[in-house]
Amino acid sequence: MSRRAPQSAASLLPRLLARLAESSGKAGGLTPVWAAAVGEHIAKHTAPYTLEGGTLVITVRSAEWARTLEREQASLLARLNAQLGEGVVRALGFRLQP
Repeated sequence: MSRRAPQSAASLLPRLLARLAESSGKAGGLTPVWAAAVGEHIAKHTAPYTLEGGTLVITVRSAEWARTLEREQASLLARLNAQLGEGVVRALGFRLQP
């Protein structure tokens, strides 16, 4: 029987938040993970909205932000999944902030 090394709460928290977001459909709890992945400047203009079926929908302040983040999608997915676990977020979607 193999045993895995213990993991810190800090390393487990993002994965727990992703599971909660997926089950509830509300991704607001992923805000700290999103901010860590994209940086403070982008996080000021965006926020996680929903996580369903592997698609994380991000609320953006303008269409320009959506276009910018769409171009960076591959890099953003890699950074998010480094924290959340491989394949947790498979795509990003964007919606304008109401």
